[in-house]
Amino acid sequence: MALPQAAPAKSILSADDVKRIVDRIAHQILEKTHGAADTVLFGIPTRGVPLARRLADRIQTFEGIDVPVGVLDITLYRDDLRQHATRAIGPTEVPPAGVDGRRVVLVDDVLFSGRTVRAALDALSDIGRPRSVQLAVLVDRGHRELPIRADYVGKNIPTALSESVKVALDEIDGADEVKLYGVQHNEAPALRRGPGRGDRHAGPRHRGRDGHARRP
Repeated sequence: MALPQAAPAKSILSADDVKRIVDRIAHQILEKTHGAADTVLFGIPTRGVPLARRLADRIQTFEGIDVPVGVLDITLYRDDLRQHATRAIGPTEVPPAGVDGRRVVLVDDVLFSGRTVRAALDALSDIGRPRSVQLAVLVDRGHRELPIRADYVGKNIPTALSESVKVALDEIDGADEVKLYGVQHNEAPALRRGPGRGDRHAGPRHRGRDGHARRP
């Protein structure tokens, strides 16, 4: 019988890996949005916000373009409010130019079921009507429950449902790293079965005077 135990955390991305991924996604956004013209980045709290700001910083470094960055709180748009304790409502920050007629890139750390992104789309629709909406994520771990796909993915990580992906960013956690947590199954020791009544070899045997083995 397998006994579940906490498995040691496995490092998936280092700080250097995260930096390279942010640079790559910034280049991809520039290419896919034709130089980030009329583009707005919206970070989904918590760790999507610093990622969005990093992307804007790298785009500015690469092309000298200042891309507006907003913060999109999705608390009131989640579909699991009744299943969890009351959540604190965070601020939603919309750039002065708004989103109407502009390209919006939603930024998050991990794409999982897709429900967070669905909530973000609902929240965004209450702000305005963008020309198009794209999605950038640091990690895609699969197991989608809704038909949602990211346009920019840092790394695809196959996972089991029992596992979890934890993203740490310097702005919030003091360091950049992505780890995979899960459970490992250890086999329980097999029970030793004693001799039964039906065991033809059960019990010691003794030899009689004629040399034949007999049970006592």
